[in-house]
Amino acid sequence: MPFSRIHAFTFLIASSALVSYFIVMPRIGLGYDSHRFVAGRPLMLGGVLVAHDMGLAGHSDADAALHAITDAILGALGLGDIGEHFPDGDPKWRNADSRHFVLHAVQLAHQHGMKVGNCDLTIITESPKLRAAKPLMKASIAEMLGVPQSAVAVKAKTNEHMGWIGRGEGLAAMAVVMLVEQTEIG
Repeated sequence: MPFSRIHAFTFLIASSALVSYFIVMPRIGLGYDSHRFVAGRPLMLGGVLVAHDMGLAGHSDADAALHAITDAILGALGLGDIGEHFPDGDPKWRNADSRHFVLHAVQLAHQHGMKVGNCDLTIITESPKLRAAKPLMKASIAEMLGVPQSAVAVKAKTNEHMGWIGRGEGLAAMAVVMLVEQTEIG
């Protein structure tokens, strides 16, 4: 029987199924979080105490940067969002250190045979200026994720005085995380 287009199509489908079975593709997640400013709370960003006259409102320590990173990891794994894992109605998480959320998400990645490859974080705020805090955040985040600092980007942007962020009512953070297959050499 001659090799036909149907045979070729069947071969391609079977081959791609084998390739996807044996090769784990990187997975990418996007996270976002925002909080309004309030008086009387410390400002935590990226696991670092940032000097500012206001902190962020929230059930936990309200670290919007770490919440966005947590959501990005959970999203890459297809495991929902931070609120599903750490409900804000649960008193257990009242004033909780958001590093716990990131470490939980990293542990879930490991349980799924994945690890963080890199993280790209953007914080959008008019104030405070974050130039001095960015290297500290980068080191803190890299340690939590188990990656070198070169695999973490921390950027700060303003909103050019537009909208609620521009009026100084709060800030937002966005994070992209790439997960890669966890491999062991040895």
